[in-house]
Amino acid sequence: MGTHELRFGYGMRRNAAPPEGYTAAVEEALDRLRSTGFEFGGFLSCHAPMAAEALSELGYADHVPQWVRGNLRQRPYLERPAPRWPIAAADWRTHLGDFGRVADWTALFERELAGEPWPDVLARWWPRLLPGLVGALGHGLIRTVHAARSVASSPRPTKLQLDELAQGLGYWAARYTEPRGPGSLLFAEVPPTAGDDPEGALRELALTAAGVYADRSPRPPIPLVHMVTVPAAVHLVLPALPVELHEQSYHHARRAAEWIAGVFAGMFTATLANPGSAPPDLGETIARAVELGDEHAIKLAEACHRLGLAGPDDRLRRAPAALVGRLVRG
Repeated sequence: MGTHELRFGYGMRRNAAPPEGYTAAVEEALDRLRSTGFEFGGFLSCHAPMAAEALSELGYADHVPQWVRGNLRQRPYLERPAPRWPIAAADWRTHLGDFGRVADWTALFERELAGEPWPDVLARWWPRLLPGLVGALGHGLIRTVHAARSVASSPRPTKLQLDELAQGLGYWAARYTEPRGPGSLLFAEVPPTAGDDPEGALRELALTAAGVYADRSPRPPIPLVHMVTVPAAVHLVLPALPVELHEQSYHHARRAAEWIAGVFAGMFTATLANPGSAPPDLGETIARAVELGDEHAIKLAEACHRLGLAGPDDRLRRAPAALVGRLVRG
């Protein structure tokens, strides 16, 4: 399967070229970030490659170099764990969820991506890693999908692009965690199966999550963003996956969204946020997110923009505006 068939990253415009400056900005960011650690401050994930790619996708490629420099100054990224010994392809289950092996996981994916087309590697590992997608609040999956969009944008992906895909998959495998316990009843009305339209079902799942986020205005505002961005990421990558993986992709995305909402339910306010207020223009919110520079604001705004390409929906305007507003107010 050639990458020209998989330009899935531009909303519903599957075969469109990336925005002007996209490739150069992503390449420069990945070059600067190549030795950056996977986390900071304990268990907080490094968002820099994802946010740089999202900025480029939104048409803010000229902002990326300055944003990366600022991010590297502000975030005390931890050193990466040193490689220990190679993970054998036949022994992968033993090492799932072992962050001490993240360098070895990344090396495994680098080897596989050097020897096979990236869609084949992604299709093989997707069902293996999918049950553990809530590890690091879904950032392994989300980072993988941003990297896959970058790779899919080029007929000849560079080593930097492929290495970032390996790092996304490696982080996902090393932080692999399956959700335990009940999820939030806020998603009880979301269909349990995708039916005959997995893409539409995933979009509606993300829209539902965006509505929940906007209406209930969580404090602190960051953790519950991921009940939106996880299904949005799965929706983004779905066209690159074999059809037989679509239903389980929806199932695990739904389970992740309801689990995240359940775990952080105490952060929801008791009353709706700004009931009846007119949703702001999404382009204005995107500009505010870029100016603010917060990784989650940028990524949520990009996800909502992308989902909105299939049709307007007020929830896609209200969710990122709620997040930006909370962050601006401190």
